[in-house]
Amino acid sequence: MLILALVLVGAFVRWLHWSLLITFPLLLLTAWDFVQDRHALRRNYPLIARVRWLFEDLRPFLRAYIVESDREGRPFTIDERALVYARAKGEVSTHPMGTELDVYSDEYEWLGHSIAPNEKAPDSWHVRVGSDHCAQPYDTALLNISAMSFGALSANAIEALNKGAAIGGFAHDTGEGSISRYHRKHGGDLIWELGSGYFGCRNKDGSFNPELFAEQAQDDQVKMVEIKLSQGAKPGHGGVLPGAKVTPEIADARKVDIGEDCISPAAHPAFSTPIELLEFVQRLRELSGGKPAGFKLCVGQPHEVMALMKAMIDTGITPDFIVVDGAEGGTGAAPQELTDNVGMPLREGLILMRNALVGTNLKDRIRLGASGKIHSGAGMARAFALGADWCNAARPFMFALGCVQSMKCHTGNCPTGVATQSEWRQRGLVVDDKAERVARFQKETLHALREIVVAMGYRSPWELTQHDMYQRIDSAKAGALDEVYRFLKPGQLLADPDSTHYARAWRVANAESFRRVAR
Repeated sequence: MLILALVLVGAFVRWLHWSLLITFPLLLLTAWDFVQDRHALRRNYPLIARVRWLFEDLRPFLRAYIVESDREGRPFTIDERALVYARAKGEVSTHPMGTELDVYSDEYEWLGHSIAPNEKAPDSWHVRVGSDHCAQPYDTALLNISAMSFGALSANAIEALNKGAAIGGFAHDTGEGSISRYHRKHGGDLIWELGSGYFGCRNKDGSFNPELFAEQAQDDQVKMVEIKLSQGAKPGHGGVLPGAKVTPEIADARKVDIGEDCISPAAHPAFSTPIELLEFVQRLRELSGGKPAGFKLCVGQPHEVMALMKAMIDTGITPDFIVVDGAEGGTGAAPQELTDNVGMPLREGLILMRNALVGTNLKDRIRLGASGKIHSGAGMARAFALGADWCNAARPFMFALGCVQSMKCHTGNCPTGVATQSEWRQRGLVVDDKAERVARFQKETLHALREIVVAMGYRSPWELTQHDMYQRIDSAKAGALDEVYRFLKPGQLLADPDSTHYARAWRVANAESFRRVAR
């Protein structure tokens, strides 16, 4: 009995010990909540109110894994992410029992197939980028990695993306954070993006340094140069990478001081008019040794696009390519008001740019890229039907790396090591494994595009037009895309601008200014 009593007493003491270890901190936290004066809920309901913040933190995960259906979820649905994961892993990406879409609602749009599929279509395609002014044109793949900077993405993520690009033979856009040693390690083709901060080729005051630019741009790994005018997530807005996040490696890549804020102004210091922009494009082409040079933008004002066309006609200077980014694009942090309310969606932006180039007889000289939530062969086919020559993707390649859309990109706490500079979080991202997945996703997506091209009876995706794409006009009627949007004929803006729906934008456009001219 004595032994039993001692055992029970010992158990009670241990229980009391652990109870005090747990309850005493909670009592202190309760007391603090009661006296603090910053949060009304915690002051009125000490400790209990903290449950609210706990569920706020858990809400995205609970919603994604428990609440949402396969067709729900933003910005990418569970089904869309699952398709990317399956292709990246080499798993079956087929779907049983037919489509889950309501084919009689406006969520369904389709591409018209042919009674006579063309099985003799080539296995793959490339498109040559580079006008007559280019000494080193580039044959680009039809799906490339869109702009994501080192700093926004981790070292392991950048390394895996570039190794995947090297394996698959496609291009990797550096983002405006310039070229880091992780971009260089595996030798994958690079598109060097220049933002308004001119990182990697800047003077101390932030102005463009042509000598530094030429030194890097002439490297064989750099295949094209892209000026970033704006991006879909935050068009017309600059950015800041706080000095606290500027590590020695980031500072070296961007040519800034360690711990110094990396500021990207809203506007480019090197130019301010359409003609000056084209002259800058030409200068970059020359400094790079004759490599293709162009620009990327999220379309905003139609008259500014028309001003660019007029400047091209007046000067004879044309970019080698233009990439249209949709307002639905975006990978890192951006002000919510801009993300939700500013910028033209990809479809409308791509149609506007296609019409401007076709209407001024410039389309044959300038390649058109499309970027903005493209994650599948069908999405690529739609972009080609609207006039694109190739496509870029960002977030789908993040999914191929293992991103689970935790929406933590801007916090530095990405759980999969993709969008963080935390070394222990990056440890989970194994470069060799993820590089294979990046290459496999790109390959399988292009294979899906080919299957669609074959089904439509064509030899290449450039044969697709707006007549091949259908959507609901209303609940009782559907039609080809040219029944919804207007597509210009070659030279129409030059011959008879008043016959187009761009007549007002054309009238107020000025090659010497992005501002409207009173007419």
